[in-house]
Amino acid sequence: MIDFFGELGSFIMTPLYYVISFVLVGFHTLLSSVLDPAGGAAWALSIIGLTLVIRAALIPLFVKQIKSSRNMQLIQPKVKELQKKYGHDRERLAQETMKLYRETGTNPFASCLPILLQMPIFFALFRLLDNASKGVPRGVLTVEQAEQFGNAKLFGVVPLSDTFLKADGDVAVMVTAAFLVVAMTATTFLTQRQLMSKNMPADALSGPYAQQQKMLLYVLPLVFAVGGIAFPIGVLLYWTTSNLWTMGQQFYVIRNNPAPGTPAARAKAERDKAKAERHGVAVVADDPAGTGEPTAVEERPTQRQQPKKQSRQQRRSGGGRPTNKKKGKKR
Repeated sequence: MIDFFGELGSFIMTPLYYVISFVLVGFHTLLSSVLDPAGGAAWALSIIGLTLVIRAALIPLFVKQIKSSRNMQLIQPKVKELQKKYGHDRERLAQETMKLYRETGTNPFASCLPILLQMPIFFALFRLLDNASKGVPRGVLTVEQAEQFGNAKLFGVVPLSDTFLKADGDVAVMVTAAFLVVAMTATTFLTQRQLMSKNMPADALSGPYAQQQKMLLYVLPLVFAVGGIAFPIGVLLYWTTSNLWTMGQQFYVIRNNPAPGTPAARAKAERDKAKAERHGVAVVADDPAGTGEPTAVEERPTQRQQPKKQSRQQRRSGGGRPTNKKKGKKR
C-alpha cells in the first residue's frame, strides 16, 4: 500500500518538477544577464516570477471562484427557507439544497479550488528547493544550477533553503523567516476579512456559509503560521507573493463588480453617483431593479424653443419681430 501511494505521488509530482523548474530556470536565465547567477537575488526574483506565472494561469479559476462565492451569498435567504421547511428531514434538506445549487449554477467547493490546486505546486517547490540544497537536481535543473539554487543567499546572508526551525541560531535567518511567516499569515487573514466585510450581504453573515467563512478566517492563518516555521525561505517567499496577488486581485474584483446589497456595492454606487454628477448625469434615488444600487439616467440638455412661424399679414400688422430697417423718404 505504501509503495502504491509512493508511485502515485511520484506520478503526480514528477510533471510538476519539470514545469516548475522550467519556469524557474527561464526567469533565472533572463535575470542572470544583469544579476549574479549564483546570487540570492536572481533566484529569489525567479521564485517571484514563477509565482506570477502560476497566479496568472489560475485567473480563470479565480473568476469561477468569485462567481460561485457571490452565488453562495445571494442564495443564502433561499437556503434559510429550505432549512425552515425541511429542517426535520436532513436527507430531504440535502437534496433540495443540492437542487438549488444546480439551478443557480453554484459550486460550494469552488472557493477552495485555487488553494487546492496550489498545494501540489507548493510542495513541488518545497522538494525542489530541499533537494537542490543537497546538490540533487530535479526537473530541468542541472547539477550546477541545483547547487546555485540550494546555496543561494538572500541579501548575501540568508540561504533560501533554510527554515526557522533549522536556523541553528542564525539571527538573520530567524528574523527573515519570522517576517515572511507573519506576512504570509497576515495577508491570508486580510484577504478573507476583506471578502467578509466588504462583499457579503447582511443576510449571508448569519447563515451556515458565514460560519464556514468565519472558521476559515481564523483557522487558515493559524495553520499557515504553525506550518510556516518549517518552510524554507524560498517557499515562504512564493506563498507570501501569491497571497499579495490574491489580495490585490480580490480588491479589484470587489471594487468594480461587487455583490448586490453589500457594503462594496453601496460604496461603488456612491462613486458612480459622484462620477455621474461630474459628467452631468442625474442619478435617480429609487431602486426599480431591486439591486440595492441607484440607477443612473442621462440628463439631456434642455432644447431651445424655436419661434413660431408668422404669416406675411401678421408681420405687416406689427406682430413680427422688429426690424432695424428705416423707411425711405419720398422724393
